[in-house]
Amino acid sequence: MDRNAPRLEPLSSPSPYADPSPFVDPTSPATPDAAHVDPAVLGALLHRHGWLRRGGAAGRYGRWTPPGRPGTSLLVPESRTFPDCADLLEEALTALSQGGLPSAREVLFGLSVPSDEIRWEREFPEGAYAARRPEAWPVQEQLRTAARQVLLAGALAVRARAGYYGARHRAQARRSLDGVLVGPSPGGRRLTAYLPVDGGRGVVTRLHHALHAAREAVDYRRATGGMEAFDAAVGAGVSRELAEALIALVRGSEGARVCLAWSPAAGVPAGCAARPEPVEFSPGDLPVLREAAARYTRDEPAVPVRVVGAVVRMRRSAPGGGGTVRLRVLAGAEVPQVRARLDEEAYRVAGHAHLVGLPVRMSGRLQRRGGFRRLTEATDVVPVPLDEVERDRLMKSLDEPFDPSDVLPSDE
Repeated sequence: MDRNAPRLEPLSSPSPYADPSPFVDPTSPATPDAAHVDPAVLGALLHRHGWLRRGGAAGRYGRWTPPGRPGTSLLVPESRTFPDCADLLEEALTALSQGGLPSAREVLFGLSVPSDEIRWEREFPEGAYAARRPEAWPVQEQLRTAARQVLLAGALAVRARAGYYGARHRAQARRSLDGVLVGPSPGGRRLTAYLPVDGGRGVVTRLHHALHAAREAVDYRRATGGMEAFDAAVGAGVSRELAEALIALVRGSEGARVCLAWSPAAGVPAGCAARPEPVEFSPGDLPVLREAAARYTRDEPAVPVRVVGAVVRMRRSAPGGGGTVRLRVLAGAEVPQVRARLDEEAYRVAGHAHLVGLPVRMSGRLQRRGGFRRLTEATDVVPVPLDEVERDRLMKSLDEPFDPSDVLPSDE
């Protein structure tokens, strides 16, 4: 294996030193079976990753040369009707697997695991430390973090439309991104994510619409001074979370763009452009994006809910009177935990339910302050009866380790 080859790794990898062993290593993807490769898909992937067609018999085959290597080439048939199609495909795939080129590995990966691609690119002035010095590693981490935020915003928009999600839907959104793989981010300038199409294309198609809607809303604000376009953009998937992701992407650079490309094997999703135009943002857009993020947070309404949850913490300042309880939510709200202030009687009911191992049900309003983790105006607090099997399952679930990633920043 080429030790200097760029690696693809899970987007959720917390550190470049994390052990990638639980995942398939696409730096050396298995050579696909030529009998199952569509020549048109191979040609589309070569073109996407910088290969140039330099001649060949029209309608029969093409001669492709890799970027920066004009002296070498591949012969790729245009369709399976070409008499020597199988032989040419096998020779081309063997050459790609043995050539050691990063672009060749990306092509083979695209053939092995049909994926939509999202590429983030950032511009830096010539000679900037991000491109020339060892200190580039923190800048690469900034790019990876911003990329994760963009994808998470897209995954949240698949679950529901809102200007501000807070803690809502986050666990489900994170799980939907488990299959995402990313390549290297040299100098913090470029990063590519591969989203397998067999897991659904909702995140990429939602981002396709949301990014363009965000760009149009920013342009409208800068041209007219009005923020109304951001209200309409919520329906396309724009949110505080996406605005903050774009801020993180652009901050510290001279500009950034996001490019989408569909899997040639899966085709173009309904309602999307066949070749989406890159969406670009500049430092001049940052004040508008910050204003939009604040507007979304301020305008998102409280949500009336009726939750069922297990009491995991109770606190009050004196032996008598009401107090505060924290619930692990079991049903009724798309958040992992909520806190509620209860009067004396309701607090007593919650305490008794906790002692006997029963969850409680209560009604109230999830407030945006605290990331939709605070239940106000709590009423109708009653224990929920469980049979022995359900109670045993509940007690085991309470023993599961707490996920620190469920905690939102304190300023939310």
